Amino acid sequence: MTDAMIFAPHPDDAELGMGGTIALLTQQGMKLIVVDMSNGEPTPYGTPEIRAKERDAATAALGLAPGQRLILDFPNRTFVHDIEGRHKLAALIRTHKPRWIFAPYMPDAHPDHVAATRMIEDARFDAKLTRIDLPGQPHYPERVIYYFATHLRVHSAVSFCVDVTGTYERKVRSLEAYQSQFYLNRGEQAGAVVEMLRVRDRYFGTRIGSLYAEPFYLHEPLGLKGLKEIL
Repeated sequence: MTDAMIFAPHPDDAELGMGGTIALLTQQGMKLIVVDMSNGEPTPYGTPEIRAKERDAATAALGLAPGQRLILDFPNRTFVHDIEGRHKLAALIRTHKPRWIFAPYMPDAHPDHVAATRMIEDARFDAKLTRIDLPGQPHYPERVIYYFATHLRVHSAVSFCVDVTGTYERKVRSLEAYQSQFYLNRGEQAGAVVEMLRVRDRYFGTRIGSLYAEPFYLHEPLGLKGLKEIL
């Protein structure tokens, strides 16, 4: 059993949307798996080799072991929501049996993110089916939780926020690992994405009385065992 499986269309999406939460849950001893659905290439200043090194450095910065991060072979920029992709993800879900799944929030301007989230949602359903040509036993994760790595720059439907004050600098270090994506050849805009996220997460921190927080969304109700669990 795995506590959470975080699906990211490209390396750096998980860090952008919920790097602080990944570091926090890891610190708390929860079993996580991050699944990068593609290697992220091509990009203007990256190569598969560069991106792999950056990904490894980001993984270490978040406190994850190498075996807690998987990479699939979906093609960057041309994700397609189809049965083959759904079943590929469903097989992973049945193998690792996560309690929760994390996926990119929709709507989004990036077609890969849209197609990825639709596949993830359908894979959750497919993974519970019997009499289907998939490995392992049927499994149905309790929740799909959506993180914000949207290219629309909107956060209009936030269900809850996680206080990531104690692990925020780990998130920053994980993003700084992606030099080819956020720093190289950017001139005065080098690091602008990382700074934008710091401002965003500082804002959501003010909403819950902390220094930094990451926002999340659910379609389904989230249960509490008591009001003491609310910050």
